[in-house]
Amino acid sequence: MPQAPEFHDRMLSLGLARVSEAAAIACAPLIGRGDEKAADQAAVNAMRTQLNMLDIAGTVVIGEGERDEAPMLYIGEEVGTGEGPAVDIALDPLEGTTLTAKDMPNALTVIAMGPRGSMLHAPDVYMDKLAIGPGFAPGVVTLDMTPSERVAALAKAKGTSAGDITVCVLERPRHEEMIAELRATGAAIRLITDGDVAGVMHCAEPSKTGIDMYMGSGGAPEGVLAAAALKCMGGQIFGRLLFRNDDEVGRARKAGIEDLDRIYARDELVTGDVIFAATGVTDGNLVPGIRRDGGYLTAETVLMRSKTGSMRRMSYRNPIERSQPGR
Repeated sequence: MPQAPEFHDRMLSLGLARVSEAAAIACAPLIGRGDEKAADQAAVNAMRTQLNMLDIAGTVVIGEGERDEAPMLYIGEEVGTGEGPAVDIALDPLEGTTLTAKDMPNALTVIAMGPRGSMLHAPDVYMDKLAIGPGFAPGVVTLDMTPSERVAALAKAKGTSAGDITVCVLERPRHEEMIAELRATGAAIRLITDGDVAGVMHCAEPSKTGIDMYMGSGGAPEGVLAAAALKCMGGQIFGRLLFRNDDEVGRARKAGIEDLDRIYARDELVTGDVIFAATGVTDGNLVPGIRRDGGYLTAETVLMRSKTGSMRRMSYRNPIERSQPGR
């Protein structure tokens, strides 16, 4: 029998950047227009079109939802030409639909790719998350610690005080008690309205973003995407699935998850080497957003490979009339 094609991450990485770029450029006319659904659909259409041009036998493992909920890029959808290596794909065609609709910072298009079986098939439920950047001993902070204990432990590891720690948290009513506890330690809190993949990524570059730690509950699929980013950038992330009802437990079991209380570390969420691309839609701390300059659109992308720890920042400038998916 012929040998299955290998996952050549170096050769596929530039193709992945084109996928991310196309989704961001498709959103450009909808930035600040107040239509979240239209912006998301434009990103989905463009991302799917570009993915289907890649010589891969791809399966979406983190996508827009279950097959009966999403017509495109649904979990389990096969993408690519089918002529290349078998790969898992985790994506969020527009991470920050509200941010895009309101022209607020840190909206991104995000996609990760790895060999088949390299990423947790996370169900569409909440996940309790905790993340810090690189350079710390394993387990310096854990999900079993209280929020104040985490701040104290990280401050000790950094050789500083709790007042010098900044924690990124999604602004949600469910986090009010945690926010109050964090503020009682003297730590600063950066509240974000959406986009917790970017929030986790901020931890990996604290000197640039000012963020030392991320904590709180958010979507489990986004937790896998964030783990893929940290696999490339360095840092630690821990996640534990949270269930509100029997239906959500059923989703987990359908995804093959039996230990419902398991705490996943970064390398359990993403077990193999991956490539990761994120393109700015609106301006953010990680990457600038789409810019119009005369008759041109410029997209900025960060492209990373976990195998080498490399990061490439790319600027793509294209005439507006040619800035269409597939070109």
